[in-house]
Amino acid sequence: MLATAALALLPLVQGAAAPRTPASGNEIIAELPRQVDGLRTLRAAVAAAPRDPAPAVALARRYVALGRGSADPRYYGQAQAVLAPWWGRPDAPNEVRLLRATLLQNGHHFTEAQAELRRIVASEPRAVQAWLTLATVQAVQGDSAGAVASCARLSSLTGQLETFACLAVAGANTGRMRGAERLLALGLEREGDAAPDTRTWALTMLAEFAARRGDVPLAQQRFAAALRAAPTDSYLLGAYADFLLDRGRAADVPALLRDHHRNDALLLRHALALRALGRQEALAPVRAELQARFDAAALRGDAVHLREQARFTLHVLGDARAALALAQRNWQVQKELADTRLLLEAGLAARDRTALQPVLRWIREQGLQDVVVARLAETAS
Repeated sequence: MLATAALALLPLVQGAAAPRTPASGNEIIAELPRQVDGLRTLRAAVAAAPRDPAPAVALARRYVALGRGSADPRYYGQAQAVLAPWWGRPDAPNEVRLLRATLLQNGHHFTEAQAELRRIVASEPRAVQAWLTLATVQAVQGDSAGAVASCARLSSLTGQLETFACLAVAGANTGRMRGAERLLALGLEREGDAAPDTRTWALTMLAEFAARRGDVPLAQQRFAAALRAAPTDSYLLGAYADFLLDRGRAADVPALLRDHHRNDALLLRHALALRALGRQEALAPVRAELQARFDAAALRGDAVHLREQARFTLHVLGDARAALALAQRNWQVQKELADTRLLLEAGLAARDRTALQPVLRWIREQGLQDVVVARLAETAS
């Protein structure tokens, strides 16, 4: 997605994916979000000192934060554009390198991101954020041992909650999940004044852990606490929507996601809820919109949303064979719980147990814990 700033800066496709020439210069093509306070000042600082990386780093960080909050990829493209003068330079400051690694990670260029992060920690062994990001990338790729080793470097560099959070990420898809949950809960309890973003993230992960163990009341309690603190957090909304869908509460999803249809992943959850509710008339335009967005991503060479596309293909379009191919491609890149579960679902729907042997071996080797995945794996074995 972020191969070039120009492609990433293109607006999200709305409606049909085919190009169209406006009838006049007065025609509204798309409505963009309002200007966010603070960006004007940061941009002015960059313009005033174009050769100084410090104001560029400050603006790029702001764009990355906005991208994470809204799940709008254009902000990541804008961050990369701001860093363009230093993007490919081997002597770029570590602050630029860290942002470059973050953007590479967001674009699922995990190997390149890891290489960048390793260069940072080699030159600056006390770079806390670089170790945290490296552990996250390693965990996403299924390298739990490497993630634990990276987390171990943090114990003398940062607070207990950050260290426990790192270990929770590292152990999430292993037999250490229950211990990771206890550590994270302890860290959150001890640091009552944790930053709001950190607290929301920790509560969300704790809710997901409880759901994975089958403790629905505790998961609901933790999700509710997280939503009170951050009712518009895109990752939290997606995780809670999945929780509701898994428990037959699809009727609660449309209201939850009503104002978040610009986000592809959340629009997909909306479509899944409509399908579960049998609302075919309402589903039809949403299905067309999602197909248009995935088609546009394919034209851009964007493979970031392979997970969402595979899930859409399986559960909305009902094409198990095509979904399995997409899920396999996705699982080669990232091995989070959602990727593993989706591959199992697609393989079972396609009645292709041979395709599932690698993921079944990986589940056994990792000791992955999740009540839904355990049922799927038993069926596939």
